[in-house]
Amino acid sequence: MKILISFIACAAMAFAQAAPPAGASGAGRGGPRLQFWVTSTGFPDGGMIPMHHAGRGDNKSPAFEFHWNLGTNPGAAPDALKTYAVILHDVENSTAKGTVDTLHWSAFNIPGTATGLAEGLGAGDLPDGTRNGPGINNRGGNPGSYFGPGAPAGPIHHYIFEFYALDTRLDLPATATRDELMKAMEGHVVGKAAYTGRFPAPQ
Repeated sequence: MKILISFIACAAMAFAQAAPPAGASGAGRGGPRLQFWVTSTGFPDGGMIPMHHAGRGDNKSPAFEFHWNLGTNPGAAPDALKTYAVILHDVENSTAKGTVDTLHWSAFNIPGTATGLAEGLGAGDLPDGTRNGPGINNRGGNPGSYFGPGAPAGPIHHYIFEFYALDTRLDLPATATRDELMKAMEGHVVGKAAYTGRFPAPQ
């Protein structure tokens, strides 16, 4: 009898530990996770960036589409989402002989309702609230704007578009530094995606 009571008690304890807490959605440990990702019609992820999007060419920012997935299934953006931000940097090029790579362009306060970015974004503050921030063109009093790949002929450079989904709107001027932008986003990232392109100027 004691053995039977002991067995029942152990089984009940095991069940209690295995059962999810009340109200659990299945998105926690072991469940599907909400993920942010992007696509582009301008060039494939990891592919060569066309001259149309290069600083040495037409210098038009690529179009991007925003997506959210819950596991392998399409999902809705989180309720906490307020804005998006993007930075474009050349990982092969160092700045001022330092360890920091070259920031080509950034934009923030892209509305959280946006489903992507149109090709050829304008400079400065845009009508939807998007603000062009630190980057190559945001110097000498000029408004910030997209500046595409500019690597010379020779070895391929890798350019990374990093997208951040944020639970806040950033209270930053367009003249903010890269460090100030990254610091302002710290603790507010609810999703992150990356899209990579390669570029060398034609021979």
